[in-house]
Amino acid sequence: MYITHRQHFFDHLAQTSDYPLALEIERAEGVYMYSREGKSYMDLISGIAVSNVGHRHPKVLSAIHEQLEKHMHLLVYGEYVQGSQVQLAKALTETLPLNIANPSPFGLIDNVYFTNSGTEAVEGAMKLAKRFTGRSEFISCYNAYHGASQGALSLAGAEFFKRNFRPLLPGIRHIQHNYLPDLECITEETAGVVIEIIGGESGVRIPTVEYLIALREKCTKVGALLIVDEIQTGFGRTGTFWAFEQFDIYPDVLLSAKGMGGGMPIGAFMASREIMQVFKNNPILGHITTFGGHPVSCASSLATLNVIRDENLAENAKAKGKLFKSLLVHPDIHEVRGSGLMLAAEMQSFEKLKQTIDACIEKGVVTDWFLFCDNAMRIAPPLTITEEEIRQACAVIIEVLNSAPTINNV
Repeated sequence: MYITHRQHFFDHLAQTSDYPLALEIERAEGVYMYSREGKSYMDLISGIAVSNVGHRHPKVLSAIHEQLEKHMHLLVYGEYVQGSQVQLAKALTETLPLNIANPSPFGLIDNVYFTNSGTEAVEGAMKLAKRFTGRSEFISCYNAYHGASQGALSLAGAEFFKRNFRPLLPGIRHIQHNYLPDLECITEETAGVVIEIIGGESGVRIPTVEYLIALREKCTKVGALLIVDEIQTGFGRTGTFWAFEQFDIYPDVLLSAKGMGGGMPIGAFMASREIMQVFKNNPILGHITTFGGHPVSCASSLATLNVIRDENLAENAKAKGKLFKSLLVHPDIHEVRGSGLMLAAEMQSFEKLKQTIDACIEKGVVTDWFLFCDNAMRIAPPLTITEEEIRQACAVIIEVLNSAPTINNV
């Protein structure tokens, strides 16, 4: 059966590269994944910032089981009053700060539209911005990643991922993240600026407060919507529930997914009622989805939100991130940058990084690199990781670096 599963993986599961990790995981719990033979792997990437409360958190499992006893899918989004949906929507709005020095001109976010994924949240937000502003131009950043569907892919800031899928959406312009002069590109023609507060796939790039305040002010001045992509940074990953809280700005539209579901598929775009109400008419049903806000995913997400709050995981992520930085000191690690438990350990080359990642996996520690920064190790473990587990993981990484043969810089 083991050989059959592995062979079927290559024969029948659509592949997106010639070199998948192909780890066969039988089960997972907490910060660990286990092979069929029982080998344990410490998960330092959380399924790419998804398992923020760890794999199979008991409270998340309990919420899922409870919802399964009630109902699953009933009808397309927004027609029936479903308890898990409305409770989650209310709880999400309650995570948002009430007083921010640089607010949205459209008021506080109080409406939530649920989707199946982060990519779909981006697509919905783009439609919302076009409908609300009557404009069609979007601005995003170089080396940003917002999803793989055609609208979201149009925003991507790396031509390598786009060139063979053109033509994509027209009217997309790119600016440099954290570069004030480029904000002049935002004009009265701009429907929305889609930006990651902290650059994710560019290798965890943290902007200045000055830059983001200037961005907020520029969007307000020209009437463009500031669409903040917290698909990877949200739900406590960076040390606050939302990363934007650390920069004294408030978005017009907020995007979430990944860590939102506790391991279940869900996403959302959120805005004020003033903005969101444009989907009601001209045309009616301006944005629809069959499975968005699935009741089981919403129950899982609400439990995840409560675990993060009740166990103080966001605040604790700050100290845990500092511990990683203090332990990952080695001549081959040029820098460890990041916020909370969203970190990048930069090395001299992709070759050195790949050698390190492969050896770490052999020793039971799973890490990865970034789409647009292939010489930096991704470190984004479950927020539930303990200090002892951090020390164990870092000891493996340092041991690998100490024992690896030298690779010449290329």
